Amino acid sequence: QVQLVESGGGLVQAGDSLRLSCTVAGQTSSNLVGWFRQPPRRGREFVASFRSDNEDMYYEESVKGRFTISRDNTKNTVYLQMNNLKPDDTAVYYCAAGTTRYTGEYNSIPSIYNYWGQGTQVTVSS
Repeated sequence: QVQLVESGGGLVQAGDSLRLSCTVAGQTSSNLVGWFRQPPRRGREFVASFRSDNEDMYYEESVKGRFTISRDNTKNTVYLQMNNLKPDDTAVYYCAAGTTRYTGEYNSIPSIYNYWGQGTQVTVSS
């Protein structure tokens, strides 16, 4: 059984930084981890993805240059470093794991992810 556990959310002010962590537990052949978010009263949105076998990364346009996804294989943990946070970044953030043969935008599709975490709240005040 695969479990994903997110941590690191919180309440911050605009311009601040946060680092989210996603620890993957259990046996899995997944080579892809993604971060998604669900703002209040809106649907789930893709944020960033990391494919471990070729280190391909892909970002949603609004977070490019502010967010960085990375992975520590020794800890089975994927991070989302979020800098210069904005009120529009307020959401529940979820990490997810899946398997892919592709790179780039294809890995933003939620249906290719098999496992999901429970989410962590990020609130950015203005």
